[in-house]
Amino acid sequence: MDKRTLLAFALMAIVIVVTPILFPSTRRAPAKRADTAATAVPQPSAPQSGVPTERAPAAAAPSAAPALPATVAAGAFDTVALSNARAKYVFINPGATPLAATAFGFRDLRPGRRDTVAAVAQRRASGPLLHYRINNGGTVIALDTVRFAVQQTGPTVTFTSSAPAVTISYTQAANGYRTNVRGSIAGAAPNAVLLIDLPNELRSVEADTVDDARHLAYAYRLPLRDVTTIPYSKLDTAVRVDTGGMQWVAARNKYWLVALMKPVGTASGPEFRGLSARRDTTVGKVVHSASATTSLPLSNGQFSFDLYVGPQSWQELHALGNELENVNTYAGWIPGVQPFATLIMRVLLWMKATFHVNYGWVLVLFGVAIRLLLWPLNQKAMRTSIQMQRLQPELQEIQRKYKNEPDKQRDALVKVYQAHGMSPLSPMLGCLPMLLPMPVLFALYFVFQNTIEFRGVQFLWLPDISLRDPYYIIPLVMGASMFLLSWIGMRGMPPNPQTKMMSYMMPAMFTIMFLNFASGLNLYYAVQNVAALPQQWIITRERARAGVSTAPATRVRKT
Repeated sequence: MDKRTLLAFALMAIVIVVTPILFPSTRRAPAKRADTAATAVPQPSAPQSGVPTERAPAAAAPSAAPALPATVAAGAFDTVALSNARAKYVFINPGATPLAATAFGFRDLRPGRRDTVAAVAQRRASGPLLHYRINNGGTVIALDTVRFAVQQTGPTVTFTSSAPAVTISYTQAANGYRTNVRGSIAGAAPNAVLLIDLPNELRSVEADTVDDARHLAYAYRLPLRDVTTIPYSKLDTAVRVDTGGMQWVAARNKYWLVALMKPVGTASGPEFRGLSARRDTTVGKVVHSASATTSLPLSNGQFSFDLYVGPQSWQELHALGNELENVNTYAGWIPGVQPFATLIMRVLLWMKATFHVNYGWVLVLFGVAIRLLLWPLNQKAMRTSIQMQRLQPELQEIQRKYKNEPDKQRDALVKVYQAHGMSPLSPMLGCLPMLLPMPVLFALYFVFQNTIEFRGVQFLWLPDISLRDPYYIIPLVMGASMFLLSWIGMRGMPPNPQTKMMSYMMPAMFTIMFLNFASGLNLYYAVQNVAALPQQWIITRERARAGVSTAPATRVRKT
């Protein structure tokens, strides 16, 4: 491995080490998992009055929740719930809008929240998740000010009002987190639209609430285009307006999602028109609140869309279509990372479904499998490295002889490589054993950042494989295995001070920067290092049998 390669690794490690220092994490280990629990629905805060009457655009600028009108007494709120085996929706009247949603089987991981299932998609201020307004020919009516009659039949709840004449119904899917929303408005103008204010913030239920807030973002997808993500931190107090017909719009944090989309199975039909968003006034470095509004054109006074409030599970979102599974772009700002990270994540999910073991054991099996798959390439690379060591005296002599004649030096080197069945690219193969596992490692880093299936999973002494090891055992084992791999690999090789220094530096640097990474990521890397030890030992013995000199090359002097 030459100096430039070593320098590249050193710079890469420095960047990874400096990043968590500049953006520190405050993760804490969660309490032990509970099997079942319940959640209470808190009383909502009162909406505000002041109904605008000016003409609004297709996607009006975000606005605060309407204030309480004189016709609705303070505290005069009703709630109604729809639930199935996996989720519970709570709706509020006035407003005919979702107030909160609970996903059964997921626990509130905040410190001190033992044995509770949180309302994972509830706004921090206890206000509704969505706000509806009707722009009917320039007159805007906020439905927060309207009291509805409520009728519930099976999985459907219907809200009906006479002034204005509005009907909104919600039908919950039999076994999932999706709810179909349908509505009609009597006497709607031809250009009438339904304005929908998205959640301005989502209550965190994670062990690290600060890290969760950093993931807050709005997102949408235009047909035949990639997903556009708008992090709260990138918004300004001035309104940002994105235009176009959108298949879906969403608000999300690290693991949870509130998405509005075209009904499942609908190939065509009305799309959401534009998204306007702005940053709310915030205190501190982390932006916790923002506002966004989209609009849905009415067709003959009617509208329909699907509402998904639940986990960002790839399998759940993929089943809904519209490429909603791409709402979380992983490291979308790095080209090629998302498809590869998605592939790795799907392999892990398949292994879990196939072998029916804890995700910790899935990572162990995955680490061993990666090393077995890379075995032939590593074998070839290591044997090429042995050949290169044999040729070193001859190559050094050519470099010395044609030091001032680059063209002759290049031709002579090519002839030597060809005479031994090698190519000028062969020296680079010596780095492959170190480089080949890196793409998988980087992809897994982003997978652990956003995959809800790993959230709260216990393994051995680890309370949560998506969080750091509270005892730092796994990072230390990972560093020790990395050093042992290097130490075995250096046996029988010519003495090289740079290589010896890197054999100490790299394990130490990786251990330090992996201390606060997900314990599952450390587990995978430690396992694949250990799985590589037999091959490294075999190659070292092969090098010794080949008689590759361990003494430094001797310079030949001219006579």
